Amino acid sequence: VSTQKYMGISIMSSVGKGKGGRGKATTKAVSRSAKAGLQFPVGRIARFLKVGRYAERIGAGAPVYAAAVLEYLCAEVLELAGNAARDNKKTRIVPRHIQLAIRNDEELNKLMANTTIASGGVIPNIHSALIPKKGKEEGEPSSQSLDQFNNHQYLS
Repeated sequence: VSTQKYMGISIMSSVGKGKGGRGKATTKAVSRSAKAGLQFPVGRIARFLKVGRYAERIGAGAPVYAAAVLEYLCAEVLELAGNAARDNKKTRIVPRHIQLAIRNDEELNKLMANTTIASGGVIPNIHSALIPKKGKEEGEPSSQSLDQFNNHQYLS
């Protein structure tokens, strides 16, 4: 490639080997997400890392690694939430299903222990001390005899 001046304007002309303008000279741009085989945006995460001033310099592999981790976590939560939605006979994932998915998984619950999910509700739980005993134990009067006592049948 040589540069020539013509009336004050630089003109670039190709000299030597090459196609000389025939065919497709430029290749289509491939994103870093596509190169890494990810769905999450590597370029955007790189920008956030730079703008966030987490470090003076950000390596080329850091945003790729971060995008891969975020994509894995998102896929894990979505899979469990989809299972929770299917268990509730629903076809759409709502915040309640995400809450159930996270709180029923030990590792995700530990990761998101201090997180509140809006419209997520709570995990159904009744403390064992609050559940009435079904069987008779020795030394305890049965519920029928308690009812009779409360109705003053034993009083003469």
